[in-house]
Amino acid sequence: MIIVIRIAGNVDIWGRVEESLSRIRLRRKYSAVLLKETKENLDILNHLRNFVAFGKLTEEQIEKLISARGIAKDKKKVDAKKVIQELKTGKVDELSIKPFFRLHPPRSGIDSKLHFGTKRGVLGDHKDKIFKLLERML
Repeated sequence: MIIVIRIAGNVDIWGRVEESLSRIRLRRKYSAVLLKETKENLDILNHLRNFVAFGKLTEEQIEKLISARGIAKDKKKVDAKKVIQELKTGKVDELSIKPFFRLHPPRSGIDSKLHFGTKRGVLGDHKDKIFKLLERML
């Protein structure tokens, strides 16, 4: 699974980018969603790479995220292992939790988003290192 974390706010965002962020349910700054790793989703992430941070998560990392930040649709306690089984078998939309996660701003701040046109900050593809950023936001 791929986690996508919105880093950029709502100011000075192009219309097509704002619509793409809204369609994948990233409507607020510091919110996150889980996506399956398909060609279509990777194309969308390539389009949004200057506004989001994304990378791959392992099953243990997903379990930690769900137990810390998962919100149940029926206001009951979230069972992370049950949700992971639902992720393996079904669609992300058919889960017993809400399809997005609200996160804190990163502890110790963001180093930089972009620095003079070169990617040195938190935006873009982090591959397996995304969990370091995510841990600071849980």
